[in-house]
Amino acid sequence: MKPRIFYTKPSITDKEVTYATDAAKNGWGDRCYEYIGRFEELFCNYTGATYAIATSSCTGALHMGMAALDIGPGDEVILADTNWIATASPIAYLGAKPVFVDILPDTWCIDPGRVEEAITANTKAIIAVHLYGNLCDMDRLLEIGNKHGLPVIEDSAEALGSQWHGKHAGTIGRFGTFSFHGTKTITTGEGGMFITSDQALYQKVLALSNHGRSATQKKQFWPDYIGFKYKLSNIQAALGCAQMERIDELVARKREIFSYYKQGLVHAGELEMNSENPGTVNSYWMPSVIFSPETGVTREQMLEKFKVENIDGRVFFYPLSLLPMFTSIPENRFSYEIPERAINLPSYHDLSDQDQDRVISAILGLLR
Repeated sequence: MKPRIFYTKPSITDKEVTYATDAAKNGWGDRCYEYIGRFEELFCNYTGATYAIATSSCTGALHMGMAALDIGPGDEVILADTNWIATASPIAYLGAKPVFVDILPDTWCIDPGRVEEAITANTKAIIAVHLYGNLCDMDRLLEIGNKHGLPVIEDSAEALGSQWHGKHAGTIGRFGTFSFHGTKTITTGEGGMFITSDQALYQKVLALSNHGRSATQKKQFWPDYIGFKYKLSNIQAALGCAQMERIDELVARKREIFSYYKQGLVHAGELEMNSENPGTVNSYWMPSVIFSPETGVTREQMLEKFKVENIDGRVFFYPLSLLPMFTSIPENRFSYEIPERAINLPSYHDLSDQDQDRVISAILGLLR
């Protein structure tokens, strides 16, 4: 049996172990928030954000950000149908309605034209999800948002390191959120980040993240309103600090992995991969291939081929509207069609050229 090729795992070095050990041994009392503050500062320095709040997940960051925008029952939030449910769940938590629209066939991100068609008197926000490191058309979305008085939220869970015309993903809309799950470019095991340049919004989310306790409140243990507990631990933040000190290396490695796949598959001519449009930088969190319909290659065939070759296969996200808790929208054509002939490729940092050659060979074998 050939050795197994995992689809993802984090890059952990002695630096991460040293920082986490220090936090576990010494990060208490007066030092209990030391690594958290340092992690937030490193994140702002890298992305150019003014404010950052480390959270227990990207889902929690989205939940608090939308709560701070007073999204609630009767409101609608527009997002792409091709997403992981973590983007839609916080909308439901708040009693609002997720409105799913189709994606563009090249970036696999939300179609701005469909966004504008979906706006109603109840629309409260637009969420731009930068899928697999690919970037939404932020200029067009901001134009639509400004025209209709709607904030554009960036779910950048999968796009740390991606840039839209010189600006980091997550810094362009009203606020941005990131994920540090073990599968992501940097990890804290589980974790997330909320960023914004809006001081008032930052202060509100900061209070929400601490059970509704305002930074200006003088009384101890006195919340001003019901908040949440979405805080990141100091030990997790220590891991995050080490990862952020290596961020350029980690993003560069993701780009190298994608480039190697691209070179090995470019001559096949019957498939597409992640896009990088002019003026953008794609961090290529998850390299993916989409076979053209003419090949007849299906998701199930790909998964079976990978299984035979002892390669982990990760499916392209199903359309959210296809899930049992929502109502199907088959007219979202690309959201429904693309996942049936697409797959995500292994892309962890320690992947060898030989491992990638095995993946490439398996893909080309499907075309033969």
